[in-house]
Amino acid sequence: MLDCKATRAADVTHPCAHCAFYGGSVWQPVAGDALPVLTRGFSRKELEAGQVLFKQGEDNRGVFCVSSGLVALRSHHVDGASTLMRLAYPGEIIGYRSFLGKQPHQTEARALLPSRICTVTHRVAAGVVAQNAGAMERLAQRCIREIDRSHQRIISTATCSNKERLAELLRRLMVLHGRRNREMITMRLPLSRMDLADLIGVQPETMSRLIRRLEKDGVFGIAGRDVEMPLSALSA
Repeated sequence: MLDCKATRAADVTHPCAHCAFYGGSVWQPVAGDALPVLTRGFSRKELEAGQVLFKQGEDNRGVFCVSSGLVALRSHHVDGASTLMRLAYPGEIIGYRSFLGKQPHQTEARALLPSRICTVTHRVAAGVVAQNAGAMERLAQRCIREIDRSHQRIISTATCSNKERLAELLRRLMVLHGRRNREMITMRLPLSRMDLADLIGVQPETMSRLIRRLEKDGVFGIAGRDVEMPLSALSA
């Protein structure tokens, strides 16, 4: 006769099972008796554009996964200014550094577009990670990936022109958020030119010149936040 506790665990569906990013999920290795625990600490939340997920300096409430949409991670400075550090795309997790470091968030997380966020509460995430080497390994891999991303950004700054890096960023945003219409793809840019300048690492006035140079090349058409480009340029 089957143990009732084991039966209940076997009957629980993994909360990430139907997600497009399940294969790479931090929580994918969780199974058995830990699965009902994970499920109880799991929730989904819809954020409107402009809504804050967590504030800089706020205590960590868990580990968050961007299921859809786009989230900006921004650092606020004592003089009132701020810097956009990076964008979190669908499939990425955020908040894990403050979770692992047992410290407040070092950045603010704000939705740039309507976004769906999956959350595992701090208490449940801590318990599951402590008991599941696979989940801990995947969290460590995300940390390494973050370090690699910073490394690649440094290399890109040294080896690629500012115009090339801006074009690559716009292409990536186009792939994720653009609308295809015959031979063109169009997009309403989800961030300001000042934010673009932060991501590229240039001054706002330099960004204006870079945009004019891209337009002169004939690949991008940019009017305010409206951007268009030929579909053929996505693979350029």
